[in-house]
Amino acid sequence: MLVSGEMGLGGERMQTERLDKWFQSAYAAALAALERGEPAEAEAAVRAIQRKFPREVNSLRVLGIALLAQGRGAAAIETLELAVREAPDFAHARVDLAKALRAAGRLDAAIEEMRRGLALDGSLQDAWFLFGDLLVNTGEFAAARAAYQSALGAGAYVGVLEEASLLLNGGERRAAEVLFRRVLREDANQVGALCGLAAVSLAAGHPQDSLRLLRHAQRQSVHLPLIQRGLAQTHLEMVHLAEADAAIRRALLIDDTAPSGWVVLGSVLAQSLRQVEALDAYARALQMDPRQIRVLLSMGHVQKTLGRRAECEASYRRCIAQQPDFAEAYYSLADLKTYRFDDAELAAMQELLRAAAPGRREPQLDFALGRAFEQRGLDVEAFERYAAGNAARRLAAPFDAAGFESKCRRVAAVYDAAFFAATAGEGCEDPSPIFVVGLPRSGSTLVEQVLASHSRVEGTMELPTVGGFVRELDHRNGAQDAYPECLRALPGGRYEALGRRYLEETRSLRTGRPHFIDKMPNNFSHVGLIHLMLPNAKIIDVRRHPLDACFSAFKQYFAKGQTFTYDLEDLGRYYRSYLALMDHWDRVLPGKVLCLSYEALVRDTDAQVRRLLTHCGLPFESACLRFHENPRAVRTASSEQVRLPIYDSGIGHWRRFERQLEPLRRALGSCLERFDA
Repeated sequence: MLVSGEMGLGGERMQTERLDKWFQSAYAAALAALERGEPAEAEAAVRAIQRKFPREVNSLRVLGIALLAQGRGAAAIETLELAVREAPDFAHARVDLAKALRAAGRLDAAIEEMRRGLALDGSLQDAWFLFGDLLVNTGEFAAARAAYQSALGAGAYVGVLEEASLLLNGGERRAAEVLFRRVLREDANQVGALCGLAAVSLAAGHPQDSLRLLRHAQRQSVHLPLIQRGLAQTHLEMVHLAEADAAIRRALLIDDTAPSGWVVLGSVLAQSLRQVEALDAYARALQMDPRQIRVLLSMGHVQKTLGRRAECEASYRRCIAQQPDFAEAYYSLADLKTYRFDDAELAAMQELLRAAAPGRREPQLDFALGRAFEQRGLDVEAFERYAAGNAARRLAAPFDAAGFESKCRRVAAVYDAAFFAATAGEGCEDPSPIFVVGLPRSGSTLVEQVLASHSRVEGTMELPTVGGFVRELDHRNGAQDAYPECLRALPGGRYEALGRRYLEETRSLRTGRPHFIDKMPNNFSHVGLIHLMLPNAKIIDVRRHPLDACFSAFKQYFAKGQTFTYDLEDLGRYYRSYLALMDHWDRVLPGKVLCLSYEALVRDTDAQVRRLLTHCGLPFESACLRFHENPRAVRTASSEQVRLPIYDSGIGHWRRFERQLEPLRRALGSCLERFDA
């Protein structure tokens, strides 16, 4: 009997005759050649076996595989047909014959051969995956779905994968990762483990790793909905919206019975600014499973972006009614900024705070309570809760202030006047992008809303595209810290290519207006790269008094990123680095960036709006002064505030907390002298 399992083939047939050592050696050499990607060498080895053992079915099967790998489909089919005639119950040979028939475009014959193989051995997981793919190719989606279910229920690792999935869904990411990796050490092609590890990578903020794992899984099944949903989520995280949309629609074409597919579609549509369609997708998911509280929460978020305030509040309250300790729903109400908690809601949140086990309290509850106390003028209690929430977040995701300061100094050192002189004339000349930069909670959404009220300007959202380019450049060395020094070695034409890629990757968010806005605040540190890629892009720095800006950020629960906001000293150091870098851009790129004071915009709106439009090369339009009437969807924490006429209550708000903010004042140091008291 031959030893099975080499090269993942397995399934060798027992022979009645005793096989000699020469046979074993030749057969092993053939398998090894296939594993190395040398099918011609494998063919030579098994043809030698056939000369000595004519019609020996194991070597016939390997010969068929080797011929198919060389693109000799007709010969492969003929060889594999001979193998199954010699051994009609040889399931693996029938599966390989189905692969050869599929490659030849003979789909009906391939399906029939696959049915016979699986009838002989229903434990062949890879065969079920291939069967599902074949049925998708012929449009038999319900049958394909059943085949995929059989595939996922077959194999030796079902129990382990179920355990790992439960751990992952329960937030035990590290424990789940251990199990997924254990499976992959034993079977590097196990689809369920590849998809599970991809989900772990995505949750850890590594979408490129997730994409690599899912591409590997697709070698086993091109159309499996589980893989397609994972690809959609991964592309969504990378803001590849067209790819995400295509992947989730492929998944739903095959399996529209899984609520998770509709949830992913809703998320893709919401991020694509197709909010009404997103609500429909979320509603479809809830019809299938009304217990999905996070889907209900997502519906509330979409209703918020659309300005449907009553519906939004109702969705958040339904979340709380369904799960009274759902801290995120309480914070979502608080994040409406103008929502006022009643006494019963305040009492409920306080009770949740008292009942929370040590170390298990959700930080969102602290932020929501801080807002409720602040509304009542209980500033000491409010600050205590803000501080507690931030301390918990900082413990989970500390910020490296020294590392950020060092990075900013390195950026300034590379992007000097000589560097820009040497690279003049490079980049993509398209003038359509308008970048709004600064610090979060400094008025960037207000400026975006003003600009998006102009007939020639498209409002989008905070786009991570430029930051993604920087991460790619950072990964050009083993320490993942190659940027910005790596720019000195980039080949000619690279900046123009990046500019065109930026325009392509953001195209799905645009509807044809001449200009569009990218309001990612953190792009202030990437002004140099933006100028190299898109020298005709406009850039606006929205600057707010540091004590107001930093305290407003300290009070905000950011879903991800912005880890510098968790500590007052980190906030002060970050603001100083921001100012220093903006000063640098003004020196080496004079006139490139318009510095727009938030306070000036509030106090003299007409003059500052005209100044803003002039910088962007746009004629004045009175609609820009009536920005609060713009019905567009707004996807930031300030979405409710920019639907109100201009107000100045946020100016100098920090004074109510002057004593508590003393560490921030010390960290800001002398830069405060540049701002009105």
